[in-house]
Amino acid sequence: MTITSNTNPHLKEIRKLGRASARAKTGRFVAEGEDLYEAAHAAGREPLYALCVPGLARGRANFLEASSAVLNQASRLGSGTRLLGVYEERWGVVVGPLVVALWAVGDPGNVGTIVRAAHAFGASSVALGPGCADPYGPKAVRASMGAIFSLPLARVEKVAELPGRVIGLTPGHHAPLRGPLRDITLLVGGERDGLPAEVLGVCDEVRTIAQAAGESLNVAMAATVALYEATRMATR
Repeated sequence: MTITSNTNPHLKEIRKLGRASARAKTGRFVAEGEDLYEAAHAAGREPLYALCVPGLARGRANFLEASSAVLNQASRLGSGTRLLGVYEERWGVVVGPLVVALWAVGDPGNVGTIVRAAHAFGASSVALGPGCADPYGPKAVRASMGAIFSLPLARVEKVAELPGRVIGLTPGHHAPLRGPLRDITLLVGGERDGLPAEVLGVCDEVRTIAQAAGESLNVAMAATVALYEATRMATR
């Protein structure tokens, strides 16, 4: 049977999970689109249930068919969607040898992009400190392009919880970051203010990304460049 009613309980939950309060209460989140489903499947993660357009289920367990109209009303993509999957959040402990830690990174798109970069460059985990956007929010999940399913995520409250040598990244007159680097945590700060002085003060090192010109990099760009620098020699 194809779901055509907006009052369907699954659709109601999917709409609610767009809010952080609902995700915090249930420990569930929504991944939208076939690409994210495939990324989750490749990582061994299956949805608690998924709603999809007729014909897409193809006998998959926990897949329910729904009309395009009701899916599009629940979609957070401007172009609509063919699949909405509901998954359990997973939180673990922060583990090395290469960690990316975020401190007060409030934009969910930046959070998701950093998770994607961390996965691409072989980071062991991503740690989220105080004031960070929810990595399981719709925009962050989409920006991660499925990396959210493959990379361990952890919450931390103090720099002391981060493993290895903690390197705070900040613009300014500091020694440039140079690779290869082993057993480290790369710590990046918020979009506007960067890492606060009290956080930089407890880092093992403070480094900057050398630039030829221009203002400081966007935090997601900075984290990506730092990850590349940390791993580039090891891949030669």
